[in-house]
Amino acid sequence: MMTDLWLIGMGTGSPAHVTLEGMQALRDAAVILLPLKGESKEELAALRYAILHAANTSAEIRTFDYPLRDPALPYADRVRVWHDAIAARWMDALGADAPRGPVALLVWGDPSLYDSTLRIARRLIPPPTLRVVPGITAVQALTAAHAIPLSTLNGPVRITTGRQLRAGGWPDDPRDPDCKDTLVVMLDSDCSFRALDPVGLHIWWGAHLGSPAQVLRAGPVAEVADDIVATRADSRARAGWIMDTYLLRRRSPPTR
Repeated sequence: MMTDLWLIGMGTGSPAHVTLEGMQALRDAAVILLPLKGESKEELAALRYAILHAANTSAEIRTFDYPLRDPALPYADRVRVWHDAIAARWMDALGADAPRGPVALLVWGDPSLYDSTLRIARRLIPPPTLRVVPGITAVQALTAAHAIPLSTLNGPVRITTGRQLRAGGWPDDPRDPDCKDTLVVMLDSDCSFRALDPVGLHIWWGAHLGSPAQVLRAGPVAEVADDIVATRADSRARAGWIMDTYLLRRRSPPTR
């Protein structure tokens, strides 16, 4: 029975993105659960193994195959069923003969930022005691790679998803119509920035952040959008997967 579950942020795949606390947690864990996502994403497992090697952990590694989402279901149902299946596979991987002690999971980016690992963990019965060890987030890795601050001077920042951007466009706040400063977009496989009014809009985009395959693009959306789309497609084809994010900032109000 799992009594303690540790969720350890692994940044965007570089061992350097795991904190000293995270490395120590990997050494102190009894079991580490490691997801396998198919042949096309073997590098994702290799990155996790590289982090475990850097931590010099003696924990037992238990692998599990990641379930696929059912595209026939509505989005909310699809995600709910998927999360149920992931929780079940964690428990199947542990089985009845797992060593006693903390179980650890490396979580891409950060366990608290657009990640469902905490929601999945709360499906477990009986519920384990949760410990979250933050790592470098994709947002931090992006702004550091471009050497830019996350916010403008005293300006607001909003973090959203590609799905939300496609559905609602730039998220204006009706209580503050001037709230147009900075928007960070994650989980966007469709490059949804192309649907926005490009006037005055600047983008800082990055993929495979912190790795040797890192690629960066920045500039006015009107000038670099096509290049980002092409670069993203090429990078995904080379690796078989891609994790990217971007920051949008309006340099001046759009003209009408």
